[in-house]
This record gives sequence, structure tokens and C-alpha cells, in this order.
Amino acid sequence: MLTPFVMKLAAGALSGVFVGFTLGLIGGGGSVLAVPLLVYFVGVPEPHIAIGTSSVAVSVNAVFNLVNHARSGAIKWRCASVFALFGVLGAFGGSTLGKLINGEKLLALFGLLMLVVGALMFLNRRGQGHPQVRLSRENFPRLAATGAATGALSGFFGVGGGFLIVPALMFAANLPILNAIGSSLVSVTAFGVTTAANYAVSGLVDWALAGAILGGGVIGGMIGAATARRLSAQRGTLATAFAGIVVTVALYVIWRSVGSLA
Repeated sequence: MLTPFVMKLAAGALSGVFVGFTLGLIGGGGSVLAVPLLVYFVGVPEPHIAIGTSSVAVSVNAVFNLVNHARSGAIKWRCASVFALFGVLGAFGGSTLGKLINGEKLLALFGLLMLVVGALMFLNRRGQGHPQVRLSRENFPRLAATGAATGALSGFFGVGGGFLIVPALMFAANLPILNAIGSSLVSVTAFGVTTAANYAVSGLVDWALAGAILGGGVIGGMIGAATARRLSAQRGTLATAFAGIVVTVALYVIWRSVGSLA
């Protein structure tokens, strides 16, 4: 007979498979579903623990992806480092504030963020930019300001924030999308570690569950990447379909959280 603890870990692993599969299939967006999955599928009773636990999984997953992009030479390290440095300060402030917000109110705000994610995923992002761009006096202020802002959002909601970081890097430093995606992982890793550490200090991380999510994420990521290679021509359609799922889940999260507050 399965104990509640084993069932929780199994549900966490299944959630990890889904998140990893999505990330491998369309390259982003999946991590934003981690918190709703932990709360409504796994049954984590405290939203803050769900955010802290998902932050651990997000940051570790980002490290593996960062290594792959670094090997391909797609990362603009100086621009990415400035963005991440100021973003860490924002992530610390955002995660500290997030811990002070009522859990149900935080979920309602999280649902609104998911609506933004869904809208961004519906938009086609162009790959224009200057591949030879370097850190300069002109782009430093924009990198610092946008880094701090996206870091604050990432820390507050406990998400990787790649869906915000990529367009922010393209705006701040005029990076091509390929370089922006690779460079964004420096910030996703830094923001995730900062948020996870802040929540862990307060005892708001379920480490066993985080391990289960990571294990499932590795498996799901491999399946998603293999599927992406076979369905490369349909990835735009798949991303659009997934955006619809994100919006649907967002509306459900808002409905549940607002109902709990009423």
C-alpha cells in the first residue's frame, strides 16, 4: 500500500515530467506551471512552500541548460552578467516581499502573471539584433534597470522568468534571439538560486519533493527534446496550443484563489 509520502513524491515526479517535457518541446514556458501543479495536483497546502520548492527545481534545471548553451558559444557573458547581477538584487527583494504576502493573494497574482506569459507566447518574436554587440556605456543602464525589474518579478513569483528575460535582453542590449535565449539562462540560474535560498532560510522548501520534480524533469526533458526534433515543423503550432493551456490554467488559478479569499 502506497503511503501519502510516496504518493506525493510520485505526483511530484509526474509534474516534473510534464514541465520538463514542455521545456524540451518548445523551449520555455513550462516552469510557470510548476507552482499550480504543486498546489492543485500534488496537494502542497502552503503556496509559499510550492514557490520555494519550484525555485529549487527551476534553478537546477537552468544550470544544465546553461552548460549546453555555453558550449555552443551562444552566451554574451558580459551583458548577461550585468543583467544577472542587478537581477539578483531584485530577486532577493522580490522573494522577501513574496514571503510576506498572503498565500492565496499570491496565487491570484501568479494567475495574472500566467496570463501575461500566455499572451507573450502567442506573439511571434523576431530574431533580429546585432550578434557582435558588447557591453557598453550605452547599454549598461538599460541592462541594470531591466535586470533588476525582471529579477524582482522572478523572485516574487518564484519562476525562472525566461519568458520575461529573453525579450528584456533583446530590448536592453539589442541581442539576437539566439544569444538572448542562451544569455537568459545566466539570470534564470542566478534568480532561481537567490529565490530558493531565501525561501530555504525560512524553511519553505520541501527538499524531497524538489528532488522528485528534478528527476521527473530530466526524463520529461529528454522526451520533449526528442519529440521536438521529430515535430520541428509544428513547433510554432505546439507553442500556440501550449499558450492556450497556460491561459486556461491561469484562469483556473485566479478563480480558485479568489474563491478562497471571498
